[in-house]
Amino acid sequence: MKKIKIALIGAGYIAEYHIRALQKIDAIEIAAIVARTEKSAQAFANKYKIENAFTRIEPILQDPSIEAVVLSTPNSLHAPHSIEFLKNGKDVFIEKPLATTAGEVEEIRKASEGTKKLVMVGHMWRFDEEAQYLKKTIESGKLGPIFKTKGYGIHVNWGPSGWFSDQQLAGGGALADMGVHAIDTVRFLLNDPKPVKVYARISTRFGDYDVDDTGIIVITWENGTESIIESGWWHPHMDGPEASTALFGTQGYANLFPTELKLKNGESMETISPQFPTKEEHCDQKIYDKQMAYFIECVKTRTQPVPGLEEGQVVLKIVDAAYASSTSGNAIDL
Repeated sequence: MKKIKIALIGAGYIAEYHIRALQKIDAIEIAAIVARTEKSAQAFANKYKIENAFTRIEPILQDPSIEAVVLSTPNSLHAPHSIEFLKNGKDVFIEKPLATTAGEVEEIRKASEGTKKLVMVGHMWRFDEEAQYLKKTIESGKLGPIFKTKGYGIHVNWGPSGWFSDQQLAGGGALADMGVHAIDTVRFLLNDPKPVKVYARISTRFGDYDVDDTGIIVITWENGTESIIESGWWHPHMDGPEASTALFGTQGYANLFPTELKLKNGESMETISPQFPTKEEHCDQKIYDKQMAYFIECVKTRTQPVPGLEEGQVVLKIVDAAYASSTSGNAIDL
């Protein structure tokens, strides 16, 4: 059976998770790695036994045998690179966020529609077993209508450096890096409602850089639910780990990470603490394994991935509105 040939673009931290996931899939062949420097490209190729190592994307664009690419590059390269790959007949997986602005996603969409090629965005918490459990619980109606949520995307006493803290390369700071996890996770749990209003206060408190490292965002969804999202780097405390989400319903409460339910039982509350396999780390490799296996299955079956362009663009519309709201001091209608 012919294997699907894939190239990885970017050899940084997150690319390690992606390639470990890809190497577990028999149906593919990892054809090449592209990195910024020859040293990093060759080191990655040697580590994972990849035959071809490049410092430019042109060899991938010109190779018709490569069917798909996985982008793990600075955010500012997501749109221009993905558009080139789509125009040259490649399906594209893009590490979150999908681009630096919602407007850039429209350009990606045009390229995808023109070539009928697939685009998936790496909002990986949708593939977490605990998140999927809570989604089913909410859909069952046990919690009643959800009227309020709180979500977190915060690093405690730590923050990234390099391109992550450069506005031109990242498009934003902690909100674009960490807040997007919390935003997409609550959308997933609530069955992907559309946002109708965003209010935010965003600032830089901890570093000498031109991006944000703290933010509070309030989102009003079309179903009437209000969501509070907190983003940050270097904070002295966090109320929950990355993508942790609290959901308040009229009949109960649920929390993701740690995952538990509190349901009304007459005048008392019943606490349910479901048991899940232990993760080796919070952002566990198993989540990335499921995510990449799903992408490859979509490539094989020509099925539009979810999360894809639509889901990635909604997150960026919220991010764009949050930055605009913080600048103007007003809520932004979407």
